[in-house]
Amino acid sequence: MKARAKWVDGMAFMGESGSGHAMIMDGAPEYGGRNLGIRPMEMLLIGLAGCTAFDVVGMIKKGRENITGCEVDVEAERATTDPKVFTKIHLAYRITGKGLSRAKAERAVTLSKEKYCSASIMLGATAEMSYSLEVIDELQKEAAE
Repeated sequence: MKARAKWVDGMAFMGESGSGHAMIMDGAPEYGGRNLGIRPMEMLLIGLAGCTAFDVVGMIKKGRENITGCEVDVEAERATTDPKVFTKIHLAYRITGKGLSRAKAERAVTLSKEKYCSASIMLGATAEMSYSLEVIDELQKEAAE
């Protein structure tokens, strides 16, 4: 796996992935940036959310569940002194489906955080990780309406 960050201007950088995708990262104005893109540390959190969501959706689909949506919101706290590593990270999973088994969704989240999600396991070396799960059954929701 490869990646590159190439300085563009001020504190803006073009991030390029080995798979050929690109995005802009930039700093806040108080650090010389122009607020043109995502902060690098935000990219880590987005990567974490994507990594675990990828695992969870894949496992639930393999379990032949009718999953229709998956969102992972991430909130993090950082150390106040350098290096300003993440010290606390909370992942809030919101999984929707039709007749979706809560037990299977919980199992998928547990396997992701304990075995499969490389980002979660790496960041967990410096941060206290916490999780919450909301399972929304669209069949029950439809029946109630």
